[in-house]
Amino acid sequence: MEKTQWIAGGNKCRNHLWFVLTASFLIFLVLTCTDYSSLNSGRNFNRVTYFITNLQIVTQDQDQNHHPPNSLPPAASTDFLASDQTRTTNNSSITITSKSTPAPYSVGQGRQPNNVISSNKTKMATSVIYTPPPQAIPNTKHQISDSDSCSGRYIYVYDLPKRFNQDLLKNCHSLHKWTDMCPYMSNMGLGPKLTDKSSKRRDRLLGGKGWFATNQFSLEVIFHNRMKKYKCLTNDSSLASAIFVPFYAGLDVGQYLWDYNTSIRDASPLELMKWLSNRPEWKTMWGKDHFLVGGRIAWDFRRQTEDDSAWGSKLMFLPESKNMTLLSIESSLWSNEQAIPYPTYFHPSKESQVSEWQRRMRKLKRPYLFTFAGAPRPEYKENIRDMVISQCQSSTKHCKLVGCYHGANKCDDPLNVMKVFQSSVFCLQPSGDSFTRRSIFDSILAGCIPVFFHPGSAYVQYTWHFLSSPSKYSVFIFENDIKEKKVMINETLLRIPKAKVEAMREEVIRMIPRIIYADPRAPGLETLEDAFDIAVKGLLDKVKKTRWDMEAGRDPGNAFSQLKGTKFDMPGTKRRE
Repeated sequence: MEKTQWIAGGNKCRNHLWFVLTASFLIFLVLTCTDYSSLNSGRNFNRVTYFITNLQIVTQDQDQNHHPPNSLPPAASTDFLASDQTRTTNNSSITITSKSTPAPYSVGQGRQPNNVISSNKTKMATSVIYTPPPQAIPNTKHQISDSDSCSGRYIYVYDLPKRFNQDLLKNCHSLHKWTDMCPYMSNMGLGPKLTDKSSKRRDRLLGGKGWFATNQFSLEVIFHNRMKKYKCLTNDSSLASAIFVPFYAGLDVGQYLWDYNTSIRDASPLELMKWLSNRPEWKTMWGKDHFLVGGRIAWDFRRQTEDDSAWGSKLMFLPESKNMTLLSIESSLWSNEQAIPYPTYFHPSKESQVSEWQRRMRKLKRPYLFTFAGAPRPEYKENIRDMVISQCQSSTKHCKLVGCYHGANKCDDPLNVMKVFQSSVFCLQPSGDSFTRRSIFDSILAGCIPVFFHPGSAYVQYTWHFLSSPSKYSVFIFENDIKEKKVMINETLLRIPKAKVEAMREEVIRMIPRIIYADPRAPGLETLEDAFDIAVKGLLDKVKKTRWDMEAGRDPGNAFSQLKGTKFDMPGTKRRE
């Protein structure tokens, strides 16, 4: 009897146990299906908690795309500068785990920054403890991992209609009125490989491989081909930090600079801007993350009148282009332009070729104190070239003059140019048709210390590529002192101590990797940054700052493309009349 009762009692307990287990499982299942966040509320890796009414409201708000021109999507309130931020509605909560850095801005039509949550139904209650802004609810499609080496460096390249680039190369015979540009478009824009009847002469002057007869106006093609090998390209524009527009603006306008009216010169720029403004990528920052490269000086894209006799196109005066950044071989007075180096004759495919060239330049004996390679500019009354040539001619013991007069081909021969620069300690770089010269970079490549006469020739131009202390790598002589005959060039250069000259030459030789463009067909230099790498880095930093300003409500507006009358003044020096 007792045994029977014990068995019955045991069965009863087991029934109770199964009931409890079944009930617990059902409760667990209900909680999981209805509000998973309640199971996760105890986790808070970075102490960032959001309380929201409805997850769907947040995701819908992130997809709103009504943003006025010249502004980013509306930012959330400033309490995003907190670590423990509490947002409460109806006592429902979601805890989001995030890393300490915000997700990158998602570049795409109508998308907000990934660290912005907006909802009209959300009430805020904050306690500010921590400075880094939190991430929004993760969007796995557009989020970049912090471990991604390309985070913040992705670039999206437009696939433009062929008339803006490829068709220009096909019609290379007509790109310039007096020059057949087809040979210079070979080898991805590097031009023909340098050859000479006497290979010994070539080897003595240039050493190994990597030398080409590169045209000074071929930068657009070289840069585009380098960009095709850029390791952080993306086909998803929403991940891109910047958008590259591969329009060969210089080649396009170059074929119409003579004997064509303004409507023909402006046809391609107008059509391009219409095409760009209809793209979804454009509406994210209204073009302020877009950039293009100009293989001619920026003044060639800033015609200010509709007179057919006026020079160039009005590409950079079009409303849309005012929001874009132009990288060109010479900038003008507007703030949305940045100068990057002219292409030289040297395009190495290996880092060892660069170091070997630098070694050769350090060992050279330089019999001439200074040299000038160029022609006079009698049509420009303010130009000092005639005076520079005169001083060189009166100092034959110290100066080597290479006259680039009409019909002379000495300045078009890369071997001859490099030979002269290699034999000189200083290379004179007065302004010519414009402030800058390709010769600046050829002389640096030869280890020849540049002598400038106007700050617009270098110091305020190539700020990404040149040292911030001009006196470390160059000599500056005010052009007014030459005009007024207050200064003799040879006496000025002779007064510089030998130790100072050697230190300056070493800085110039160290600058060589920064002013050359590596061969686009090669994977790139191993550890050295070339002119392309530095230009891309500078551009990304510029866009990043602009994006931060816009997200903070500091829209650059008209200041993005502002005329800066003092841009060409000598840095740190008062303007001399």
